[in-house]
Amino acid sequence: MYLNGCGYFVSLSMHQNIQQLYDIAKKPSRKVLGLMSGTSLDGLDIALCALEGAGKATKLSLLNFATVPYDNAMKEEILSIFSKASVSLEKLTLMNPWVALQNAAMINQTLASWGIQPSEIDLIASHGQTIYHAPKSLHPDDAFGPATLQIGDGDHLAVHTGIITISDFRQKHIAAGGEGAPLAVYGDYLLCTDTIENRLLLNIGGIANYTYLPANGKLDQVFSSDTGPGNTMMDAFMRTHFNAAYDKDGLVAKKGNINEALLKAMKANSFFNVPLPKTIGPELFNLGFIENAQIESGTNDIAKEDIMATLNRLTAETIVEAIHMHVPSTEKYTLYTSGGGMHNQLVIEHIQSLLPHTIIKSSEAIGIHPDAKEAILFAILANECVAGEPMYAGGNATKIPVTMGKISFPK
Repeated sequence: MYLNGCGYFVSLSMHQNIQQLYDIAKKPSRKVLGLMSGTSLDGLDIALCALEGAGKATKLSLLNFATVPYDNAMKEEILSIFSKASVSLEKLTLMNPWVALQNAAMINQTLASWGIQPSEIDLIASHGQTIYHAPKSLHPDDAFGPATLQIGDGDHLAVHTGIITISDFRQKHIAAGGEGAPLAVYGDYLLCTDTIENRLLLNIGGIANYTYLPANGKLDQVFSSDTGPGNTMMDAFMRTHFNAAYDKDGLVAKKGNINEALLKAMKANSFFNVPLPKTIGPELFNLGFIENAQIESGTNDIAKEDIMATLNRLTAETIVEAIHMHVPSTEKYTLYTSGGGMHNQLVIEHIQSLLPHTIIKSSEAIGIHPDAKEAILFAILANECVAGEPMYAGGNATKIPVTMGKISFPK
């Protein structure tokens, strides 16, 4: 309390929400629940992380990890508005809180199964469910820049879990001159830079992306970009034609033959000539993309297994070609894989054949759970939001250094 010039006593105490956040920021370590749901729509990844420090002093331990599957009803609801140029505005509006409520229930059930009370968690870091990603390369209107939309409202998550929630990370990246992706570079740089080994961290999700970490540790030489399709077209094709969520171990693709005419038609898309860094999503790489390439190449009658074999090779070739756009083929580095696509043995075999002198390992080898990696990375972003300092993305993808995330309080 102090006496102001008008003779009134004024309180200097913080609002309780700000005080709580301040106290969390000052703790020597924080428990953060990282959430990730990607374009595969297979479920919600939940990673409970213990984080000490911030910035380059960050130390992370993965305490628990689970993937809570989306049931068919939830998948269908999301697919009704997912990656479509035109959808019901009413449905989109209704889905924003609804997805958050479903995720909140998944969080509460998972914490209970782990024997953990919500009060033991400092922060939730929620990526949300991407509905539409629109980098500048996808739309010709010069009046608009890049944009992206994730649903699963942070306020609903906070209220229904009782945990401070940080969400909507990608908007700050765009506001600062980026395209909202890939964001993996921040966590990759803070956790995985090595003083001796050049490292390339490849994540094969619906879309594939990589981060290059030179051993010198200089942030201005770190580089990250999407490369093109990861699993997204293979998964969509499997759902439509094989009644399966994905091609386990690439077994369907192994039964087929790569069709060179179809592969050439797909690789002729202008996206692959867009300079790095760049981003993309299933708004481009979808079943329509395959159908158009088949028409252009006259391959409408080839076997479904041949299409899967060709899609598999497309993922591998475009990953390696994007790597070579930035990293000289003479450069020595170890490649660490993560994401669902790392389990597709045929994709990895193709990548290895195209990079015969490169050692390929799972990110597990450097202490990063390969399936939990993206959820972990958002936990790091939340930690930086409350306890770190603004940072440039690799390759100065943003014009100014940033911290990301919007803060929602339970009360």
